Amino acid sequence: MLKEQRRIEAVELLLPAGVATTFRLEGQAFDAEKASCFVVKDAGDDPDVTHGVEVHAEVRMVGTDGAGGPSVVIEGGTGIGKVTKPGLAVPVGEWAINPVPRRMITEAVLEVFPPHASRLTPHVVISIPDGEERAKRTLNARLGIVGGLSILGTSGIVRPISHQAWTDTLDAALDVALAGGCDTVVLSTGRTSELAAERYIADLGLGTRNRFPEEAFVMMGDHVGYALAACHRRGFPRLVLAAQFAKLVKIASGHAQTHVGASRLELGQLAAWCRASGLDEALAKTIECANTAREVYLAAADPGALAAVVAERALAQMRIWAPGAALAVLLVDYDGTTAGCYGDWPGRAE
Repeated sequence: MLKEQRRIEAVELLLPAGVATTFRLEGQAFDAEKASCFVVKDAGDDPDVTHGVEVHAEVRMVGTDGAGGPSVVIEGGTGIGKVTKPGLAVPVGEWAINPVPRRMITEAVLEVFPPHASRLTPHVVISIPDGEERAKRTLNARLGIVGGLSILGTSGIVRPISHQAWTDTLDAALDVALAGGCDTVVLSTGRTSELAAERYIADLGLGTRNRFPEEAFVMMGDHVGYALAACHRRGFPRLVLAAQFAKLVKIASGHAQTHVGASRLELGQLAAWCRASGLDEALAKTIECANTAREVYLAAADPGALAAVVAERALAQMRIWAPGAALAVLLVDYDGTTAGCYGDWPGRAE
């Protein structure tokens, strides 16, 4: 639109996955100095916070003082975050627009404005009008992305949040923790478990900036096997896993993915562990007749003894996924309090 000074209704882009896709444009505006439009993101069935978001782009040609500068300048505008912590794909101080989207933008612009064709340089500004508000429902602030959303993507195709988006976020969070010098990562299956871990660590006097900064707490969701293996690849020496009893039973049973659709509770195995540990036979029979692990835990006369058996089995499984690390389990009760600690838990502050 800027080059030809005419309205364009749609564009075809080659995605990084090698698929060409047509995008309908909205809000087209142009004059002799600049052109702008936006697309509306369709996340399909993915429960993505960015579903329906307007992603705006503005391009203008700017005079340069001489050679040696970038062929295309890419900046963030309203609703795009900036990176404030090391460990992400772009350096601290840069707009949170990842390398693959930057490459796509650059290649698309240079198709229209070839490098060195003139003394003018294309300047691209990407913005999301409500990006700052939407970012409040993400983990961006913890990862060190402030002021808005980040422009991500490696393929250009939305994958279900149950896997790809979670693991991508996990990797980013662990990279930030590593770059921040964390020697311990606290993995949690959900926000209730994470809050319990934060409170427990604070009560121990361990919640200092040097030992347990904000970025040390990483929510892994149901991806326990992936999270522990990812920690192992990065060489974290100490890991704490915070979870409620039902999730802990799944982990102890060897399920790398603890979502209800990806694993099943091994209540028969739990009953066998109960008998092998010398616990009450009546409890073992109760377990065999139960519907859920939560039901078992809440009905147990001595839930601590049962939890200790499961925690030991969970720690054994965690050692397979993260060999060599000091491992601990924090059991979180269903009211959000700490019910028990097992394994190599960090000691109290002196």
